[in-house]
Amino acid sequence: MMALLRNLLLALTLALVPGGAAMVALPSAVHAQQPPEAPDYDRWESLANRASEAIENQRASLKAFEIMRDQLAEWRSVFANAQDINSSAISTLEAQIKALGPVPAEGEEESADIASRRDALNAQLADLRAPVRQAELAYSEADEMIRNVDRIIRERQTEELLERGPSPLNPAHWGAGWLALYSAFEAVQSEILAKLSAPQQRAELAPKLPAAAVLGLIGLLLLVRGRFWVEWLMRIVLPRPATSGAWLIQFLMSLGEIIMPVIGMLILIQALTLSGLQGGHSALQLDILLVALIIFLVARWLALRLFPKQDDSRLQLKLGNDDRRAGRIYGGALGIIVALMHIVREFAETYGWQPEARVAVIFPVMVVSGLVLIRLSRLLTKHCRAVSADLDNDDPASNSYRNRIGRLLAKVLVAVAVLAPVLAAIGYYKAAVGIMMPSLLSLMLLAALLVLRGFIVEIYVLATRKSEGTSDDLVPMLSGFVLFIASLPIFALIWGARVADLSELWVKFKRGVTLGDLTISPTIFLTLAVIFSIGFLVTRVVQGTLKNSLLPKTKMEMGARDAIVSGVGYIGIFLAALIAVTSAGIDLSSLAIVAGALSVGIGFGLQNIVSNFVAGIILLIERPISQGDWIEVNGQHGTVREISVRSTRIETFDRSDLIIPNSDLVSGVVTNYTKGSTVGRLIVKVGVAYGSDTKRIEAILREVATGHPMVLMNPEPTVLFKAFGTDSYDFEIRAILRDVNWIMNVGSDMHHEIAKRFAEENIEIPYQQRDIWLRNPEVLTGAAAGAAQRKAAEQPDATASNRASAMDETHIDQAQRIDEGDSAGDPDGDGR
Repeated sequence: MMALLRNLLLALTLALVPGGAAMVALPSAVHAQQPPEAPDYDRWESLANRASEAIENQRASLKAFEIMRDQLAEWRSVFANAQDINSSAISTLEAQIKALGPVPAEGEEESADIASRRDALNAQLADLRAPVRQAELAYSEADEMIRNVDRIIRERQTEELLERGPSPLNPAHWGAGWLALYSAFEAVQSEILAKLSAPQQRAELAPKLPAAAVLGLIGLLLLVRGRFWVEWLMRIVLPRPATSGAWLIQFLMSLGEIIMPVIGMLILIQALTLSGLQGGHSALQLDILLVALIIFLVARWLALRLFPKQDDSRLQLKLGNDDRRAGRIYGGALGIIVALMHIVREFAETYGWQPEARVAVIFPVMVVSGLVLIRLSRLLTKHCRAVSADLDNDDPASNSYRNRIGRLLAKVLVAVAVLAPVLAAIGYYKAAVGIMMPSLLSLMLLAALLVLRGFIVEIYVLATRKSEGTSDDLVPMLSGFVLFIASLPIFALIWGARVADLSELWVKFKRGVTLGDLTISPTIFLTLAVIFSIGFLVTRVVQGTLKNSLLPKTKMEMGARDAIVSGVGYIGIFLAALIAVTSAGIDLSSLAIVAGALSVGIGFGLQNIVSNFVAGIILLIERPISQGDWIEVNGQHGTVREISVRSTRIETFDRSDLIIPNSDLVSGVVTNYTKGSTVGRLIVKVGVAYGSDTKRIEAILREVATGHPMVLMNPEPTVLFKAFGTDSYDFEIRAILRDVNWIMNVGSDMHHEIAKRFAEENIEIPYQQRDIWLRNPEVLTGAAAGAAQRKAAEQPDATASNRASAMDETHIDQAQRIDEGDSAGDPDGDGR
């Protein structure tokens, strides 16, 4: 466990400290690095020969291979630095050679001076590149040796993990386990008794005992009661329910539940040291117990945060009160188990326990840990079911990604709980510990990530003053993702990855990815992102200054201002991207092939997008339409709300958005009713009945038109007698309005006024009239009479009146049938 904690600290150094990878890779020889300008290749050859022999024979121990790898990583770092030797001089010579122009083709001659100068520069360039080539070759050799050493170490670790040992189920091994535990504590007892039995030691201890006793009492109080004091202080200072700010303060105060007992343990250790009773064995065991105490306190604190006693509104897991109480118990038990496994492992390494003693002591702890994992998996399953029950069964969110991950994690916990004790029982002790211990630590790390995510959510709530659905907002979700990515190195260390493996990944990451002649490294990417961000920010500042300060003071119309602002934005973003790419050292000529392929794709697959883009540029420059214009395109009327590079958004009069590609606006027919002026014409059509006084009608309509305040008097409105319609005399009012946007309202007002004036003047607005003409009516009459006679003949006993009635009904029915037939054959009703 101590090795694991050291690995975790090294991982944090790797992630947070610049150059941390080199520091991790070179812990023992960081001060012995050769200067980059002059690596000692003789010493390197000596180390390389020894490393090659060890790799070939594979006789060295695992520890020896680790030391050798550190040395190889040191030299690799030296050679990486040596590749930058003479870089400035090489760049200068390359620029001079380029200035001389290309080498003449075969058959062409070159000036003797230029040729001699070119040869001299090439010779100098070759001399300067020689140490760089040598460093590159040595770097490749060291890198290959490091890969081989890593392969050997992994193979040996795998063999050691799968090695079969004694079974803990054999009763013969139980005594060895008890004896190992007794011998460990007996060593401490013997040290203390030896100090107390010597008269000189007792004389030295007597003056120190009172101070040590007081100090030990203080430490014991903090260790036992410190957590309860912190909880009492939290209840007094911040009563429930708490707001986000108060919750954050409570969260920070709750860390005292870990800090106070740890301080008490440190005071106890200091009291034992002051008393003089502490010896080598006791000091070592106290250090082990201190780490075990921290593990237990952290696990219990995480359990209290994940399964709180109250605060139901901030639950990370959707569980009831009873389940949360069980979760707190199992979380504390998990901390005790991990602490015990740490103590057993450290004692076994320190006192050299035999494999039989190790398996006999650790197996009961492993069985109990399996039971705790099964209980925790049940709680996790209950949480997933509760989340699914709150969602609609038809909603895909009921099978959300996080819920599926939770169910899968519950199954994995059960599998580990069963598999690890079974492996230990059949003799695979190291494999069992290699599964159980990382699983428990990973579970604690996942709990810590959930707690940290809840802390970030509360900070977000406090900053945005939101309370509903904040956990699913972008910032908390992105923060959780970043936390998970940052925890991956810790997960790797927990599951057996070496610090050297992480440092190797960091070296490869810094080296970057090479695509042809183009190398993309984190440094290049960071330079590109920073410079482009600065250029983008400057572009936005310039746009804001133009839009709000400079352009409003000019006499330009709004459309021209928007065009200038948009153009400055496109040019600024393009220049920012160009400067960022060149500053990052990316050779744009290497992208020529990609640009050529892209142009082919644009020509075939993206021609519509390019067409709309070009049309958008034309619209922004020529400004045939502007924001706020009322236009008609493709039979659709609306107001222009936004003109982008690809499309234009029009808001129709029913408040719906119409997205029109810019190419349709450039190549099609567009009517702009308000371009340059809002003055427009209104036409109102009116029909009156035949026989009306047309001159009087014309006068009334002229009075209606001139009486409206939106109608211009220059030119004056006109009234036209258009035509003799099928049903009426047809008139038109044609008037010019001050603002054509009010055309609907003005038309409605005129219709109201016309209806009122016509009613006062008894002028009729006619309905549609239709004349029906029957072809050959005599046929209709004859057919009806014949049908009546046949019906009368069929009823000889009927009275005359009944026969007459039947004849009348038959006549009517026949007439209706003939009329319907004529109508079907002559739908226009014009008799033709």
